[in-house]
Amino acid sequence: MTVTDLGLDFPHAVQAVKILRHRTDIRTCKVTRQTVYALTDLTARQASPQRLGQLARSQWVIENRLHFVRDTTFTEDASKIRTGHGPQNMATLRSFAINVLRTAGHANIAAGIREMSYEPFRRPLDLLGLS
Repeated sequence: MTVTDLGLDFPHAVQAVKILRHRTDIRTCKVTRQTVYALTDLTARQASPQRLGQLARSQWVIENRLHFVRDTTFTEDASKIRTGHGPQNMATLRSFAINVLRTAGHANIAAGIREMSYEPFRRPLDLLGLS
C-alpha cells in the first residue's frame, strides 16, 4: 500500500521509516516501547538505515539540550505571548541566552541564569563582551 492509497499527500517522500523506541525509567526500571513512523525525502543512497537512525537520535539531542531547557527553565509552554511574531521572537531570545551561557561554560542553564542575576546590570553585559 502506498501513501497515496491511504489518501495522504506527501509528494516529496522517498523513504518511510519504522522506528522502534525502547525507554527505561531509571527510577522504576520500567521499560516502555513505542513504534513511530517517519517520512524523508532522502534517497536510500543519501541515507542508509544506519544514517536514518543517527538522524532520528540526533533529534533527541536537540530536544534534550534546547527545547527541554526552554520548557523547564524558561517555562516556555506557559508563555502568554501568542500573537504575531512574538512567540518566535521570544523562542529566539531564549535560545540565544541558552547558547551564550553554554558558550561561557555553564552546563546548568538555570545556575547560569542565577549567577547572571546577582549583578543583572553588569554580568550579562560582561558575558556578551559589552562592558
